[in-house]
Amino acid sequence: MTLAGAIAFAGDRAPVGSCQTNEVRQSSPQTPVQAVHRRACIALLGGAALAWPRTVRAQQSAKPVIGFLDPRSAEAMVDRLRGFRQGLREMGYVEEENVAMAYRWADNHLDRVPELASDLVRRNVTVIVASGGPSVAFAAKAATTTIPILFLSAEDPVRMGLVASLARPGANLTGINFLNRELASKQLELLRQFVPKAVRVAVLVDPANAEITEATLRDVKQAAAAIGLQVQFFHASTSYEIDGAFATFARERPDALFVGADPFLNSRRVQLSLLAMHHALPAIYSNREFAEVGGLLTYGSDIADAYRQIGAYVGRILKGAKPVDLPVVQSTRLELVINHQTARILGLAVPASLLATADEVIE
Repeated sequence: MTLAGAIAFAGDRAPVGSCQTNEVRQSSPQTPVQAVHRRACIALLGGAALAWPRTVRAQQSAKPVIGFLDPRSAEAMVDRLRGFRQGLREMGYVEEENVAMAYRWADNHLDRVPELASDLVRRNVTVIVASGGPSVAFAAKAATTTIPILFLSAEDPVRMGLVASLARPGANLTGINFLNRELASKQLELLRQFVPKAVRVAVLVDPANAEITEATLRDVKQAAAAIGLQVQFFHASTSYEIDGAFATFARERPDALFVGADPFLNSRRVQLSLLAMHHALPAIYSNREFAEVGGLLTYGSDIADAYRQIGAYVGRILKGAKPVDLPVVQSTRLELVINHQTARILGLAVPASLLATADEVIE
C-alpha cells in the first residue's frame, strides 16, 4: 500500500477526530474508543511509511548484478571497461539503468583475490567476470560452483584445467581466450626488425603470477633460440622492483627489452614506457595501451575488443544462457601498433615494411 493509499484508507475508516489529531481540542478529553482508533491510525500510517521505502529498495535491487573481479585498479582498466560496457550495450544492458555492477579491485595484491571472489559469492551476484589472468579465474572457480563465471585468459584454458574443452567448457565457466602468450616468436622477430643488430634481450616478467610467468619463460626461450637471440629474465612484482630492473639494465646494457604480458606489468605501463625511453632501450609489449603512453612497439590481441566480447557474453548469460552451452571464444584479432615519435626519440628508423603493415602508427 502506498503512503497516499494508507492515508485515504485511514480517513475512510476512522471516526471523526480520531485521525485528524490536529483538530482534537486539549480541553476535550478523548473517550476510550477515540483513543483506540487514534492509536490504530498512527500505527497504520507508520507502517505504510516504513513499507514504502522497503518497496522502493526491493524494486531497485531487482536489477541483475554483475560481479567484476580484477587484480588491478579501476584507473588501470579504463579502456578495457569501455569495451566491456560496449558489449553489454550491444545486448541491451546499460550499467545503472537495467543492470548493476559490483567491482572488486585487488590493487595489484594477488593474495586478496580469493577473498574478493568469496565476497562476490556472499553477495549472490548474478554472474562473475574473472578478469586479469588464470589466477583470478581459478579463485572464482574455487569460490562457487553455481554462479556463472566468465573469464578472460591469454593461456590455453583447457591445458590449464580451467574448462573441459573449448566447445563444451562444462560446469559454470566459459569465456574469452586471447593469444598474447602464444606470440613470443612474432614479437621477437618484430623487435629484431627494429634493432637488426640486437643479440642480448632482457625479458621482464612478474613472478607473483606463476602461471603467466611459466608460460612466458617457456615461449620466449624457445622463440629466442630459433632466431639466435640471447635472453636474460628479470623479475618485478612491485614498482620498486621495476626501478631496480632498469637500474640493472643501465649497468649491463641489453640491446632490447621484451615485457611479458601480465596484469601487473600492464598496470605499470606508464612507468615502464618512460623508463625504457629514459634508458634509450627499444622495447616491445603485448598490447596497444603501452604504445598509447609512449611504448615503442606493441603486437598482440585487441584487448579492448576481447572485453567487448566478454561484455556481450555476460549479456547472453543475463538473458538466460548457461555457461555450459557457450563455447570458449578464441579472440584472433591481432594488432601491430608503432609509436613513431618514440622511435625518433630513440634514434631508430621504422622499417618501411612495418609502416606498411602496422594497424596504427602513433605520430
